[in-house]
Amino acid sequence: MPLYELLSAERVAILVEPGDRNTVLDVAARMLCDSNSSTAFALRASLGERERLASTAIGHGVAIPHARTPLFENSRGAFLRLAEPIDFGAIDGRPVDLVLAMAIPEHHVQQHLQLLAELAERFADGGFLDRLRSAPNVAELSYRLLDHCRRSAA
Repeated sequence: MPLYELLSAERVAILVEPGDRNTVLDVAARMLCDSNSSTAFALRASLGERERLASTAIGHGVAIPHARTPLFENSRGAFLRLAEPIDFGAIDGRPVDLVLAMAIPEHHVQQHLQLLAELAERFADGGFLDRLRSAPNVAELSYRLLDHCRRSAA
């Protein structure tokens, strides 16, 4: 599944005051559930459980919190740029300022693994990360993220 199919402009945000990892997971769960509070609560619990197993920070200031869940028929993602980087327990010790949260249907095991591998490769591109970090507003951030993904898939 290409990243541009996982994301939508409505699920891209800049958090001015992210607080801590728990706050970021709360916001991500609400975005992934389109603000439906009952499903967001369940998804937040799943994201937190996965994060307790091991940090989802992959280095370079990027984290990919994710959970397999029965809540959705299709995979979905939410992208957050944090104005203030936070500790996500990354192996390289860098605080995280770019977060791609994902909800993957339980039965999509192979898709889940392929998507994580694709994302790890994409977010290892320093130039791409710099473009995301330098976007002046959420509209430009969304454009840079989604347009890059479409061009890369072509």
